Amino acid sequence: MASTFRELADWAVAFAPTESDLRLARTALTDTLAVALAAEHEPIVEHTAGLPAALRWTAIGHTLDFDDVHLPSTSHISVVCASATLTVGGGDREFLAAAGVMARLGTALGWGHYQRGWHATCTAGAPTAAVAAALGLGLGAEGVLRAMALAVPAAGGLQRAFGTEAKPLQVGFATDAGVRAARLAAGGASADPAALDHWFDLVGGEHGLDLSGPAVPDGLAVKPFPCCYALQRPIGATRLFGPVPLDQVASVEMLVEESTLQPLVHHRPRAGAEGKFSLPYAVAATLVDGFPTAASFTDAAVARPEIVVLLDRTAVRTRPGGSGVLAGDTTIEIGLTDGSTTRRALHLPPGHPAAPLAPDELVAKITGCVGPERSRQVATAGWAEAARILAGAFPPDTTVPEPRK
Repeated sequence: MASTFRELADWAVAFAPTESDLRLARTALTDTLAVALAAEHEPIVEHTAGLPAALRWTAIGHTLDFDDVHLPSTSHISVVCASATLTVGGGDREFLAAAGVMARLGTALGWGHYQRGWHATCTAGAPTAAVAAALGLGLGAEGVLRAMALAVPAAGGLQRAFGTEAKPLQVGFATDAGVRAARLAAGGASADPAALDHWFDLVGGEHGLDLSGPAVPDGLAVKPFPCCYALQRPIGATRLFGPVPLDQVASVEMLVEESTLQPLVHHRPRAGAEGKFSLPYAVAATLVDGFPTAASFTDAAVARPEIVVLLDRTAVRTRPGGSGVLAGDTTIEIGLTDGSTTRRALHLPPGHPAAPLAPDELVAKITGCVGPERSRQVATAGWAEAARILAGAFPPDTTVPEPRK
């Protein structure tokens, strides 16, 4: 690697955010808080009752798959880094330093790591959560390094979990392991930092760690639709058609790069959670609903008769190869009953760092998540207030004392 993990720990401890970094942190905190609160009626809230804050808040925040994404690392950075930061009373600097570590570590693991079926959010997430928590606990570079090494045994997750509750839970496990590792490091637990390099080789790290640039190189993608990021572009492309009379749709064909299907493991979803990882369903739901919301990804929604009819008329074609979930373009072609066809193509999905949501679109997302009465509170909440809101909505186990800052 171009930089060692020791240099990465040094970088995290010395990190000083710019104004641009702080704006990114502001959006990330708001978005993460909103999507967590939007999940207040999901089964995972009951299933994680009584568990530690890091596990609980991460799993709940990720359960709708509505949280942001860092594309080069193919990972959900904010739900991990924000939850770990909030758990130990940290703020902007701790979050951004950890986010920077996760962006670089996940990118260094590479597309090949993801392509082999690893869930990079968990793989890179456990040592990264350790960074956020270690910084929040006031550890220096040596302590951060030991915390990362102590988190390595939990640094793994599988894409096969996608479409089940195991997906957000395994992200929660990784975050909790990182926070636990930082507490152990703060208490003096020892670890061999060389384990980090050994682990990196075992999970197939491909590239060097570049410590230059902003906190999060290439920025974060904020989702307008509550489903896998690989579906944001197909949904955006389908919305370019505008309203299409369903009784006039004879066929729907999607043309995508093969790599974009890597996380889309469900063709005919049987449950709402599976629909979040189904290309045919996402396009069908967009044709039916216009703008897919959480209501589009329920068990009842995937079983709608009009959806079943559209899925029977749907085909997916792939171009071989590609690298990443946004390789190439997404093309949607609709064949009509009168024999005509119409086609739309899209390169960048809405919410991509190069095509960010407009301020009013972000406000609309927050309002849709928490309602108009709570939207201002969420939009203006700082780190301490966000922690209080989450603790009130989703009380964690409090057997481990939280630090005072």
